[in-house]
Amino acid sequence: MTSGVGQEMAHIAKVDEGDPSEDSERWAFGEEGPWRLRLESIGWLNGLDAVREEHRRELPLLTQARLWPPLGRFVEAARAVGGALLIWRVREGRHGGETSRQGLSLRLRRAFEGLGSAYIKLAQIISSGRGLFPEELVDEFKHCLDQVPPDSFEDVRRTVEEEIGGPLDSVFEFFDPKCLAAASIAQVHAARLKTGEDVVVKVQRANVDRLVRSDIAAMAWVAPKLVGRIPIAALANPPALVELFAETVLEELDFRLEAENMLDIARVLKLDGQTGLVVPRPHPELVTRRILVMERLSGFSYDDIEGMEEAGIETQEVLRAMLIGFLEGAMIYGVFHGDLHGGNLFVMEDGRVALLDYGMTGRLSQKQRSAFLKMMMSGAVSNMRGQLEAFRDLGALDPDADLDELMTLLKLDQAPRDPTKMSGEEIAGEIQEILKALMGEGARLPKPLMLYAKDMLFFDGAVNQLAPELDMLAEFTRIYGYFAQNHAETIVSQIGFDPSATEVDLSIAKATLGLEEGEDSITHRELQERRLIVQQKLEEQALHVPSLGLGGKRDSE
Repeated sequence: MTSGVGQEMAHIAKVDEGDPSEDSERWAFGEEGPWRLRLESIGWLNGLDAVREEHRRELPLLTQARLWPPLGRFVEAARAVGGALLIWRVREGRHGGETSRQGLSLRLRRAFEGLGSAYIKLAQIISSGRGLFPEELVDEFKHCLDQVPPDSFEDVRRTVEEEIGGPLDSVFEFFDPKCLAAASIAQVHAARLKTGEDVVVKVQRANVDRLVRSDIAAMAWVAPKLVGRIPIAALANPPALVELFAETVLEELDFRLEAENMLDIARVLKLDGQTGLVVPRPHPELVTRRILVMERLSGFSYDDIEGMEEAGIETQEVLRAMLIGFLEGAMIYGVFHGDLHGGNLFVMEDGRVALLDYGMTGRLSQKQRSAFLKMMMSGAVSNMRGQLEAFRDLGALDPDADLDELMTLLKLDQAPRDPTKMSGEEIAGEIQEILKALMGEGARLPKPLMLYAKDMLFFDGAVNQLAPELDMLAEFTRIYGYFAQNHAETIVSQIGFDPSATEVDLSIAKATLGLEEGEDSITHRELQERRLIVQQKLEEQALHVPSLGLGGKRDSE
């Protein structure tokens, strides 16, 4: 197995002893599965360390500055996006307001879908950025999660037959030509093996490997030219974002790595007794670079709140199981599901959550895991300096960043202010100062931190949908208590901090939220109302995110 996932996870095959037939005793699989996994006989696990290392070596070559972009693909992308902008300007752009924003979001989504995998993946990342990107764009790009136009069945059949080395019916008794879902890199089909098991088959899109690499090269050529030229460049370094995007998507192109991720995360969940989460079993033989056969699970759609309530499922407990499993994987073991969204999970009839799609999986080295622990624990006790040290050790800041100066520039050494009581001009000024300070210290977003932030945005939306009256401060304290009770020894050994002997400190959070003395709770609904106030103040200053080409007349209102 892959190194750099933490000592507990390294080389599972070497430390996982016992009866290999009882895989539900070692992994978070369902009790009864269509097959059993014996690690020593799984051929597709061999050599995956080398595959991951090859991707790491390829990354700087793929994203290096070059004199010319891949012209054919570059022209195709420019034509598609430029055409979408032109049609929007003629039809919806002249109306301004919501009509303009919705029209542009729709046309960009269609253009991205037409361009294929890399752009669809970019749309998926944007769709998880509620609060960072315009609402209309987020809502429209959510269609790219699992409603992307699929490849033809002829292409699917060709890929599967090439990978299994024979005709479809040599392995499958039934293979549904209509896909269950289609996304950026692959689509999934229901099938039944000739041995009788009902399965799901994930099939890589035709030519996706070549197209993704070509698109990354084109993005790498454009990125340096965007620095300082468009508003979004103020938020990050575009070349660094392209590198981050490339690092994220490259590993998704080999389904053997995804199957290994499934085993690793299933093992983490089992080690900590997280019975509320289930991972589908990958097939012991039918996994290759371009196809992944796994057991088929079923349940309620993530947003089917009425169905879950009728079945007696507590939606708050569903959320807690997902959040604890996610945090435990990241903080304690250094491996976590990095692409949580409604299309990648469903709730089984017994209330357990089935997690799907492990192409984007966060993996932290020993150093990163210790830094991540420090980041979380420092935040829990309002230690701002400790958090900055953790960000530096995670690679989010330059190793020689002046943290004392950054504390001053970010005003972390001052009492926090309630943004709802500030003017729009004051809020905008604070944002500009923060961005300037971070960029001055070489701020960037390492892959594990990006995946963590992306998943936390999902959880924020999930709470809003499934448990809007949840007391956020009480829930934070409860989670802190869980880690203090169950993982204090590990945390002490990693960072020298004992959560069981230290009380959580929410003073800074309360001050930022404008809570008066004696007020100790705020629901997610109330938190959303506060965010809306801040957003409206920023819009009045024409500095809210929709000004990035989506505002129409709103930008000047």
